[in-house]
Amino acid sequence: MSHHAYRARHAGAMLLDGGHTRFRLWAPSRATVMVEAEGHAPTPMARRDGGWFECVLPCGAGTRYRYRIAPDMAVPDPASCHQPDDVHGPSEVVDPASYEWKHDAWRGRPWHESVIYEVHVGLMGGYAGVARDLPRIAACGFTAIELMPLSEIPGGRNWGYDGVLPYAPESAHGSPDALKALIDQAHGLGLMVFLDVVYNHFGPDGNYLSAYAAPFFRADRQTPWGAAIDFRQTAVESFFVDNALYWLMEFRFDGLRLDAVQAITERAWLQRLPALVHAHIESGRHVHLILENENNDAGLLRAGYSAQWNDDAHNALHVLLTGEGEGYYANFTPDPTGALARVLAEGFAFQGEVSPVTHTPRGSPSGDLPPERFIIFLQNHDQIGNRALGERLTTLAPPQALHAAYGLVLLCPQIPLLFMGEEWGSRQPFLFFTSHTPELGRIVREGRRREFAAFSHFASETARHAIPDPNAPETFTASRPDMAEASGPEHQAWQALIRDLLAIRRTEITPRIPGARAMGAQVIGDRAVVAQWRMGDGAVLRIALNLGDQHASLPDATDERWAKGRCLYAMPPHGAAPHSTIIPPHAVMACLSEAQDE
Repeated sequence: MSHHAYRARHAGAMLLDGGHTRFRLWAPSRATVMVEAEGHAPTPMARRDGGWFECVLPCGAGTRYRYRIAPDMAVPDPASCHQPDDVHGPSEVVDPASYEWKHDAWRGRPWHESVIYEVHVGLMGGYAGVARDLPRIAACGFTAIELMPLSEIPGGRNWGYDGVLPYAPESAHGSPDALKALIDQAHGLGLMVFLDVVYNHFGPDGNYLSAYAAPFFRADRQTPWGAAIDFRQTAVESFFVDNALYWLMEFRFDGLRLDAVQAITERAWLQRLPALVHAHIESGRHVHLILENENNDAGLLRAGYSAQWNDDAHNALHVLLTGEGEGYYANFTPDPTGALARVLAEGFAFQGEVSPVTHTPRGSPSGDLPPERFIIFLQNHDQIGNRALGERLTTLAPPQALHAAYGLVLLCPQIPLLFMGEEWGSRQPFLFFTSHTPELGRIVREGRRREFAAFSHFASETARHAIPDPNAPETFTASRPDMAEASGPEHQAWQALIRDLLAIRRTEITPRIPGARAMGAQVIGDRAVVAQWRMGDGAVLRIALNLGDQHASLPDATDERWAKGRCLYAMPPHGAAPHSTIIPPHAVMACLSEAQDE
């Protein structure tokens, strides 16, 4: 039986007992608000201090309701926990205790054990579809799945970043209890579940907040998605803190990934959030907060966040593997090998240097941070899907070089992340898709084609017209991972590679990560680096990676120690010379020297 503490939220519909619900709305721009609940006459809500309205009605779970904010306008609850009829429909009262948890004793896992598998729930067939695939994911060696955003979005097909109701798990994927069942099953398999949350903007369709709560947004600050959210307002701060706690407490998520926090104007709020969250989490539970932050703000990683997505690592590796240099990759074309060495030694490649693309300084010094504060990846939803044709690296990079790169990503002490399908070397594209109204769909389609006009491949109008229409249902279908593809011989070999690397990580690397510190990295040739880390138990891990076409040699100082070390992995296999100090093209070697041999 479940014994979870459901934390009372400031806003929304809260079940008080089986037969009564308290409705609460922040509507400072309105003088009167009514709640219209099915089976009840429209009921005026009492005005409270600070722009709040509330009332209690004799109704329970399953009741549909809206707020009437003007004679000609009724809106869903901004804190709705279920939107069975999409973003413009009525909200539904939910009983937080209706799901009986089976794995109630689960307390999560320590951060350093994370090996993350990012998934889009809709492409996997909803909450039940993901749940069916969990045993396979766990057997591969992953310890966490990260779900792309689930806030209710217009229509059922969307990456999730157009969500407008941050408390309502997308109804096209299944019921709130089906999401809980997915998380419960993951916990039973030893998998953590992280959720990607968007606290920096609302989507373009179905967000009514400005009609009744204009102070929710700042008139003086813009983001790429419109007016900035005003975290200086107490009601706004509590809306998002409550949201974080709702996912972590009520749904038992093990962590949250905060999307694009550079678009949150109040850095002080971001600094406070980890302490606010941890103050409410039951003692003994492992809960992790992850950042995506274009600013490379190392200070936030000292303020209680577990880690940040390391785009610098991805971008350097991508340039080394593909030779591409347009768009943001131009930041890395001057010296991608040097950038990779710095990423492995110090975390960020940009630590205050001026970006060649934006001509502004980016980042802050990160060399004091432990390696597990950085999440390293070769692909993710953004890096694949923000390409015009959604190609994966399997179609862009030489296979042998790509295999070698996985050796680095999966064996280094930074935290690895893979995107769905990556573990079997999927060649299926992951495209940008939406299910907007025809008019908004047209704007998105044309905007996307315009955006790519600056790229040489899409200079001609004909080429731009070949870019898939995000709003077309077949764009979504084309992005669905083909599980049949996974059973082909080439893909079985990919899966064996990933499984083998993750097995080595689990036994040799993960237990040694707490207390690990980078000991520097150096360029040893064209597209070749060697990096070393003093692990928590005193052992030294060395990884040499050569993505170039020429042989590379280890520096003399590393040479002798390399010979004494134990070879954890070499690709291609060394044959007769397990301790060769020559790294062939498209190769990776990882070796571990015990503390006494250093």
